[in-house]
Amino acid sequence: MFVSKARITAIGSYVPERKLTNYDLEKIVKTNDEWIVKRTGIKERRITTEEEFTSDISYKAVRNLMERYDKSVDDVDMIIVCTLTPDFKTPSVSSLVQAKLGIKNSGAIDLNAACAGFTYGLHVANGLITSGLHKKILVIGAETLSKVTDYEDRSTCILFGDGGGAVLVEFDEKQPSFLSSHLGSEGEKGKSLYCSNLSKRMFGEDLINSNKIVQNGREVYKWAVTTVPKGMQSVMENASIPLSDVDWFVPHSANLRMIESICEKTDIPIEKTLFSLVHYGNTSSATIPLSIDKGVLEGKIKNGNKMLLYGFGGGLAHAGLLINWNV
Repeated sequence: MFVSKARITAIGSYVPERKLTNYDLEKIVKTNDEWIVKRTGIKERRITTEEEFTSDISYKAVRNLMERYDKSVDDVDMIIVCTLTPDFKTPSVSSLVQAKLGIKNSGAIDLNAACAGFTYGLHVANGLITSGLHKKILVIGAETLSKVTDYEDRSTCILFGDGGGAVLVEFDEKQPSFLSSHLGSEGEKGKSLYCSNLSKRMFGEDLINSNKIVQNGREVYKWAVTTVPKGMQSVMENASIPLSDVDWFVPHSANLRMIESICEKTDIPIEKTLFSLVHYGNTSSATIPLSIDKGVLEGKIKNGNKMLLYGFGGGLAHAGLLINWNV
């Protein structure tokens, strides 16, 4: 049986100052506030300036963590940035963050599992620390999705925003955070949600060559509301803990109607569910850390709470974690 030796010890977040409301979008595409809220639950999202990128958001989220928890990152020995919107193809966002923070002895990797990125990043950090390879890891979920959003496509531009969250994961064999996990992917369905890059074909099919996010919302919805409940059950079975013992469910904040459907299928009350989409929109890998930090700042999350995190999206990849919160 896998026994974790890693604990989440701090959290921080950052969102850009500029707001893009539903009323602002009414001036850009044929839509309206009532239509957007009814279908997604989103009221507004945050948008970066032309000079603000994912490395900037990541850095500011870590600075927020350091200031709130009086933490030093000088001895961090690995930085994992989970993102699908890096500043460059290379250098990595994690390397840019390492430089901005002045950390001298740290590895740096970017991880792209789209909207499941943050849960994958935590999973990797847990494995690296529990194995003894590393002692102190920054895991960051950050996105500048506005830079790859097609603002002529009213079905997708209403969804996406920018922001980021960061956690510190440290060695602790007495009070580990990680209780169980479940991961998966259905790459054959990848054409339902993609952003083109070097290749313009997938499984022999021509794709829209726009370098913008393209989504078949109906197909992604159908996949999520069937796949996520099964994955959640696997997480709980792996921990031998009933789902009713979970204090907080923290899904990827893609769409409130999707979250409500998942909650209905799993008998989790929406009152026990944390999400960040109302004011931040869908921020991909950043939604879960933003949701957790919102819960912390509002005094909802308490030490000793069990939280079920579940990321899902582009890939189509998904990952769930059951964690014990003791920060």
